[in-house]
Amino acid sequence: MISSVFRKSTPLNFSLVLILMLFFFFIYQIQDLSWTNSLFLIIKKIILFCIVIASVFTANFIVKKNGMSKDSAYTVFFYFLFLLFFPSVLDNLNLIVANFFVLLALRRLISMQSLKASKEKIFDASLWIFLAALFHFWSIIFIVLVFISIIFHVSRDYRNWILPFIAFFIAGILFMLYATLFNINVTEYINAGVKTTFEINYFTNNYQNGALSIYATIALFFVVSMFSTLSSRPQILHTSFQIIIASFFIGAVIFLISSNKSNDLLVFTFAPLAIMTTSHIEVPQLKLKQEMVLFVLIACSLFAFFSQL
Repeated sequence: MISSVFRKSTPLNFSLVLILMLFFFFIYQIQDLSWTNSLFLIIKKIILFCIVIASVFTANFIVKKNGMSKDSAYTVFFYFLFLLFFPSVLDNLNLIVANFFVLLALRRLISMQSLKASKEKIFDASLWIFLAALFHFWSIIFIVLVFISIIFHVSRDYRNWILPFIAFFIAGILFMLYATLFNINVTEYINAGVKTTFEINYFTNNYQNGALSIYATIALFFVVSMFSTLSSRPQILHTSFQIIIASFFIGAVIFLISSNKSNDLLVFTFAPLAIMTTSHIEVPQLKLKQEMVLFVLIACSLFAFFSQL
């Protein structure tokens, strides 16, 4: 029954997910109403929610535009469920913005399979990633995806290898202009961003630990499923799915090495995992098995969300 609701991509399905996201976003935000006393904070919350919505539908655009999914609303729904695992990310504007920029870059890189306007796509993707790094420094690691895409598609033209460095130069100029206008100490800003730590002892309660453990187990299941079924998928999509897998692991690396560690950092893995989960669900299988997977995901996400309020 659950699978049939999101099997087709319709305005009603998207509206349902949008309403659910607004509902859970509101539930989380009313835990502390101090922000309602400030017009600036109210606007900030609205902007944050809009960027979250834009991120969800950008992930959906990626799979639909590039033929990585059937005409379903599963990707949007799964992205929403993964958001529920770590509700505190709904208060982290920097990570939400950085992730959105990374998704815009991923959109351009996946579309390189068409071999049309490759140089523009390489430049755009590189620039989006460097802009994301201004909000969370270690998202700069996603630049690896640009070079992977160049190797897969357009490695023979040496000019394609230069474009990411041009994008880096332009992003640097924009950052220096921003730092000058708002009197930001560039050295301190960069030093704070490049700090790393591999310790995972940041939990303030056992429910955060539980949410991470459940999420990691679910992620492992769908990543293994992706690897095991990749060879059976259309040859034209292999490169696209390989980039998605690589982006998931880069997101995991960012979580592992970033300082000020929190579960929020896993936001970079939500879109790749939602795409891999969609791919698993859409594989022909027993309807009962499909329903069980969906039920377990929904139950785990709701438990993780309400236990951390």
